[in-house]
Amino acid sequence: MNALIKQTRYLLAPVALLAVLAMMVAMRPLPSSMERVQTRGELIVVSRSAASTWYEDQHGQTGLEYELARDFAAELGVKLTMINASSITEVYELLDDGDADMAAAGLTITASRSLNFRFSGAYQQINDTLVQRQGEEASPTSIEALADRRIAVLAGSGQEESLRQLRAKGFDIVYESVDGSSAERLLTLVDAGDVDFALIDSNSWTLHRSLFPELRRSMDLGEKSIGWAFTGGDSSLRVAAERYLTRKKADGSIAKLEDRYYGHLNQFNIYSARSFLNHLDSRLPKYSEAFRQAAAEQGFDWRLIAAMGYQESLWNADAVSPTGVRGLMMLTNNTASEMGVADRTNPLESIRAGAAYLRKIYDRIPERIAEPDRTWMAVAAYNVGMGHVEDARILTQKQGANPDSWQDVKKRLPLLRNAKFYSGTRHGYARGGMQSVIYVRHIRRYYDLLVWANSSDRHGQLLALAD
Repeated sequence: MNALIKQTRYLLAPVALLAVLAMMVAMRPLPSSMERVQTRGELIVVSRSAASTWYEDQHGQTGLEYELARDFAAELGVKLTMINASSITEVYELLDDGDADMAAAGLTITASRSLNFRFSGAYQQINDTLVQRQGEEASPTSIEALADRRIAVLAGSGQEESLRQLRAKGFDIVYESVDGSSAERLLTLVDAGDVDFALIDSNSWTLHRSLFPELRRSMDLGEKSIGWAFTGGDSSLRVAAERYLTRKKADGSIAKLEDRYYGHLNQFNIYSARSFLNHLDSRLPKYSEAFRQAAAEQGFDWRLIAAMGYQESLWNADAVSPTGVRGLMMLTNNTASEMGVADRTNPLESIRAGAAYLRKIYDRIPERIAEPDRTWMAVAAYNVGMGHVEDARILTQKQGANPDSWQDVKKRLPLLRNAKFYSGTRHGYARGGMQSVIYVRHIRRYYDLLVWANSSDRHGQLLALAD
């Protein structure tokens, strides 16, 4: 009997040991969200491809949300991995499934979303904006006036939630939820007359209105806050993000990003937008291959060279300015001679010389200047001259701002018309200082349009609009 008891004890010992070990493992705290990111050495962020969030241009990945997320990851000492969601709904699904650490996708902070997700503090304010066709009946002045009007909204968006709440309050609101991640699809529906309004955020309207010159802002339904989203559980990563965004707001970094992405779009001319969309179909095809070849030779995105060509001549090889510059890239006699151009009206020679001249200027810009600032300074110098850009950079530094930031330098270029500022510079008075700032602003807008037009799913839409 004693032997049996002893044998039983030996058999139970491993079981007891395993039970104790299991209890210890269960009692050990799980790693926090911050610890998981740092152990992995990677911050995984889900976003959506849109002009207001994250996309690719000539310099690679860019967008306001992308830049904020990239710098946050750098501050944490980890690499950034972006994953793309095809819709706003999928953004939350991927976050909820644990496929991402956080979401940075232009997400509005709402009461219902906050039941399932945690948000950072707001770092941007937007409006819910109704957009309608030009020439339609007068803009509604109240929510009641929207009765029986057809409204398109992105499925899963904060705007959809706003309309759902209005219906719950008894307002006669008719809306269609459209799958996707970009406001462009909604605006296309309005432009085609399939719906009466699109309800989008004001940032998206600012970025897309040049693509849709037949549309206009109708009315705003209310202000919203944008924040980053996190799952429930521990708050270590969210708190770190909160501190980061608070500091970026306080030191003006977010305001500078907003100016970089939206500042060049503030001045909008419906007639120039219509003209561009028409020329996109009627003129660009004759020269697109020449732009591609010249840009490839000089290491530029062809759409940048094409945007400059449009700003210079509206892609007109016979263009002549009152000051005597001529041709598609509007070369002066001196520039044409310097670049070996015999006939300024030859569009192929003009495009090739214009791209080569931009490269020559670009190479004179200090290499330490990050993109896209270096490109925009080179484009400004193409217009006003390298000497005046350098004077503006020196003046920027003297005034305590950043001479390597186009956002800061562009504020000083117009000052070179004032003797108080240009008298101490090497190259003196710059008549075209303000003009060069506008020049860069327009080229950035045309470049943005070409980027969207070049996307396969947008090209047909733009050509249809041009008709």
